[in-house]
Amino acid sequence: MAQLSRDDEAFGALMTLEQAGERVAALVAPVSGTETVSLAAADGRVLADAILSPLDLPPFANSAVDGYAVHSADLASSGPTRLPLGGRVAAGADAAGLSVRGRAVRVFTGAPMPDGADTVFMQEDVTLEGEAVLLPPGLARGANARPAGEDIARGALAAAAGQRLRPQDLALLSALGVTQVAVRRRPCVAIFSTGDELTEPGQPLRPAAIYDANRALLRAMVARAGAEVVDLGILRDERAGLAKRLAEAARDCDLVLTSGGVSTGEEDHVKAALEQVGELAFWRIGIKPGRPVALGRIGTVPFIGLPGNPVAVFVTFAFVARVLIARLAGTAPVAPLSLPVRLGFAYRKKEGRREYVRVSLEPGPDGVQVARKHPQDGAGVLTSLTRTDGLVELAEDMTRIEEGTLVPFLGYSLLIG
Repeated sequence: MAQLSRDDEAFGALMTLEQAGERVAALVAPVSGTETVSLAAADGRVLADAILSPLDLPPFANSAVDGYAVHSADLASSGPTRLPLGGRVAAGADAAGLSVRGRAVRVFTGAPMPDGADTVFMQEDVTLEGEAVLLPPGLARGANARPAGEDIARGALAAAAGQRLRPQDLALLSALGVTQVAVRRRPCVAIFSTGDELTEPGQPLRPAAIYDANRALLRAMVARAGAEVVDLGILRDERAGLAKRLAEAARDCDLVLTSGGVSTGEEDHVKAALEQVGELAFWRIGIKPGRPVALGRIGTVPFIGLPGNPVAVFVTFAFVARVLIARLAGTAPVAPLSLPVRLGFAYRKKEGRREYVRVSLEPGPDGVQVARKHPQDGAGVLTSLTRTDGLVELAEDMTRIEEGTLVPFLGYSLLIG
């Protein structure tokens, strides 16, 4: 890892999300270790080695439709062509020794092309005349025929090292006959919640206490990010105890992740505890919700301290912690693709801070979706996440945004993986 810096830009001033991402890339290295897993167990895993196609796909020329295979040179230059029928090939059958020279062969979708065949007429376009077919004019050479290697050629890159495997990648590899893949070890992430007010769900609720929601959120988001979760429970607001537990977690895991206690209040001890056992790289990002985010390390193990309010936890995990976990996993984080929507409300914000506003979408009269702001926008209002569709992103230089303005929208499904 690079040396930590505590200059004004990195430590004291608000950082942009882009600057935070650059700092993560500089401070965090991928975990070591690989394992071989079956293709059935490889969804979401990060590929350790590139896979080259061991064969052409499809491995032989075949018909894309049910119809009649012909040699295009046998077709009349104008008007329909009448050819005798000369055989039949179904999918899975062998077409060896069968030629279409001077005749048409009945073929079905996926059937190998007979010798000399380069074009297939769809059956609904052909007229049967006893033991012959009448073929209409105008069909281009090569129509409805799939050449060998049309999908991917032997020796071409099928899946790149560092790629997170998706269902469609597994389908391609299976079509190539692959049964096992070498993948990178999943990062191990230790998660804590902090706060004297927190109670474990299922336990009696003490006066002035609340149930801990953040660990349930983080367990699911960490798992969706492709890491193993080690849930270490609730930490109380006591600096020495916090420092001890953070150091212990760093001995066993690849990342230590906490929520709460990273602001500047008298009972916010996480930042000070981290500095007692490790180093702090930055702790303020220019976003709302979620400005206090601490990034540092304990020994060589990275640490992220997220805010305490659950909406801020969601936002900062999606835009900061997810990037770090991707880096640990040995893959590049995929930036969520935004879509333009039209604001159904006016909004004011501070300059120099990027804001994410929770919205629901509804169809607009011009075909552009209209974003409606949730009526309760506090960072502790969990229903503002469960009863909306996603976030609109308002850039740092925006201060007064009028109703009807087009802004980027990020759906929750893209932010949680």
